[in-house]
This record gives sequence, structure tokens and C-alpha cells, in this order.
Amino acid sequence: MSQPEQTNQQTSGTRVTAYAMFGLLLVAYVLMSADRYLMSALGVAIQKTLSFSDQERGTLATIFTLGLGIGGIPSGWLIAKSSRKTVMLAGIIIFSAATYYLTIASSFSSMFASLVIQGFGMAMLATSMFALAGSYFSKNRVAALGAVNVCFGLGAVVAGKINPVLLAHYEVSMGKELSWQPTIQSYAIFGVVLAILIALAVRPWFSETRAVTQQSADVGGADSVKNRNTALLAVMSVFYGLTVYGFIGTYVSYLIHDLQYDRPVAINMLAWFGYGSLLSIFGGMLGDRLSSKLVIIMSSLGVAVTGYFLYLPELDANQRLALSFAFGIFGPAILYTNLAGAHIKSMRRSLSRVGSSMFVTTLYAGGASGGFLISYFAGQSNWIDASRIQLSLLPLLCAVLALGLRQDQMSK
Repeated sequence: MSQPEQTNQQTSGTRVTAYAMFGLLLVAYVLMSADRYLMSALGVAIQKTLSFSDQERGTLATIFTLGLGIGGIPSGWLIAKSSRKTVMLAGIIIFSAATYYLTIASSFSSMFASLVIQGFGMAMLATSMFALAGSYFSKNRVAALGAVNVCFGLGAVVAGKINPVLLAHYEVSMGKELSWQPTIQSYAIFGVVLAILIALAVRPWFSETRAVTQQSADVGGADSVKNRNTALLAVMSVFYGLTVYGFIGTYVSYLIHDLQYDRPVAINMLAWFGYGSLLSIFGGMLGDRLSSKLVIIMSSLGVAVTGYFLYLPELDANQRLALSFAFGIFGPAILYTNLAGAHIKSMRRSLSRVGSSMFVTTLYAGGASGGFLISYFAGQSNWIDASRIQLSLLPLLCAVLALGLRQDQMSK
């Protein structure tokens, strides 16, 4: 066998191995994404068990994103001081421990704290994943970020299919009002198993790759977070976090509690939101081929239009499914993916970890208040007005802010 042929086979084998390791990491991200929907799906049952108010239920539905927001920048610092793999594993273990503790928390404050710690663990995994995707798949950075975000959609699909099965199983053996506890514990156990598999299977040559990034480190992009593009993107990310987590945190509970939908039907609405999110790779391809500015403006307008109608009480189930699907396309699949890509592109390639940590911090800092804010607006007025403020007006503001982005100052 000639030397070039042998080299090509080794390169091909290395690429396959890298994809396999990336796939395992994506499975962990799917697990955490599916877990995000538990507090929304189980909110009514938890509220009855622990006697929470509607606003407390809405707060708990999205408060884990406060931990995500807090953990973004420290995670970037930890990656620089240790390794991505170490930060990933620590994040999964913290996430799993906090998830288990949720089931023995007996008050609003203890459950609040558990969810914030859970979010901090997820920030460690998410920041590492975004930095890794932006480095190893450097030529198609936004599409690679889209692949990571597909897991957000898969999480919604998995949650829509698996959570009702787990709940039904435990309802038979433990009673309806207690079935939420072992359902959550199942996710904690899955997390520990995945951490062990990642520790054994993921190799440092893949998780710590920086060579591709360094090749073009100085071609465009800012030298620090103090630049116009990052500042605008930070505000847009906060607004989008408020928008999407206002929806995720309350929509299922709104359908069950206010419109008297059966629980499996209501949960299935989020599954269709997840199906839309599965198009994230294509949303990333748009960002690699078109300007971030254009894609962000158009997808923000799409989110604003669909968000305007989502909470109308007169819609039938099929109309809700269609709107949830469209919201998943314009929101997670396109806007989320391209906000992440634009954060990374706003800085030099060698600073991808900083760009990813800024994205995680700002988006999830906004998301932390999403459930509380829309519930508060609904309490002051009604769900239609609340949703149009949070799911329509805020994305419109994102589109306006995006007009100020400077594409020529982003990294190539």
C-alpha cells in the first residue's frame, strides 16, 4: 500500500472516530435538552404536590436557565485552565446530582436552588460543545453549531415521547401525584451512565483540538468582548431567551390548566416544536452561506409572526401543532443557531470559547426570567396580551437591533 493511500485511510478512520465521539456527546446534550421540558410537563403535578402558586410554577419552569446564564463565562474560563472534556464531565455530574435532588426538595426555595445548579452544570456542557464544534468543524462553524442545536429539537421530541411513558408507568405503581419524582430520577441516572461512557470513549485529540482554529486565528473578528457586534448580539440573545423560554416554560401548563387539554396532547405540542428544531443544521447552513445579519433579521420576524398567534384560545389542535412546528423552525433551528454562530464569528477564531460563553450567558440569563415574566403579564392581563409582548414584540426588537450588526467586522 502506498504512503498516500495509507495516510488517506488513517485520515478517514480518524474522521469516523471523531464523528462517533461527537455523536456520544450529542446524546448527552439530547438528554439534558429533554430534561428541560420536565418542569413544563410536570409543572401542574408538582404544583399540586407542593402547593405552589401559578407564578411560582412559571418561575420554576425556566429558572434553570439562570444557572446556564451564570455558568457561561466561568465555563469558558475553566476550559482555558483545564480541558473541554473535564468541563463536560463535571457539568454532566453536577447536572445529574441536581436533577436527583429536585425529587427530594420540599419547598420552593430548595427546588429553585436545585434548578439553578442544574442549569450551571448544563452551561458547562453547552459551552464546551459550542467551543468544540466551532474548532473541530471550523470550515462550517454555524452548520456544526446547528448539529449541536438539533439535539435541542431531539430533546423536545424525546420528552414528548418518553415522558408520558415514564409518567404512566410510575402512576400505576406509585399514584398519579407522586409519579413526577421517579420520572425525574430516571434522567439523573441516565446522566451518570453517559458521563462514564464519555470518560472512557472521548479522546483528548478530539475534545481539545485547537489546530484548525489557530490556522485562521487573526482573520477578522474582535480581540475582546468589547465590540459593537457582541454588544448587540448580547441584547438580542437576552430577548430571544425571554421569548423561547417563556413559551417552553408555560405552553404545556397553559394548555392543560387553562384550556383543559389532556396531558399527552399538550406535551405533543412541544414535540412538534422539537421537530421544527431538527432543521437546525439547515439553519446553520444558511448562516454559513448568507450574512448573519440577514438571517437573524428574517428569522426574528418569523418568530414574531408565529408567536403572535400561539396562545389564541380558539385554535384547534392541528393549528397549534403547525404553529409549534413553525416556531421551532424560526426560533431554535434558525435564530438560535445563528445567534450562537454570530457570537463566535464576532471574535477571532482563537477566541471561540469566549464567543460561545457570551452566547450561553446572555441567552440563558434572559431565559431564566421567561417563565416568570410571561406568567406575570398573564396575571396582570391575559395570556393573549402576555404572549404578544414576550413572543412577538421582543423578536421584533431583535430584528431592529440586528440592523446595526457589522458583517465586515466578523471573523472569516
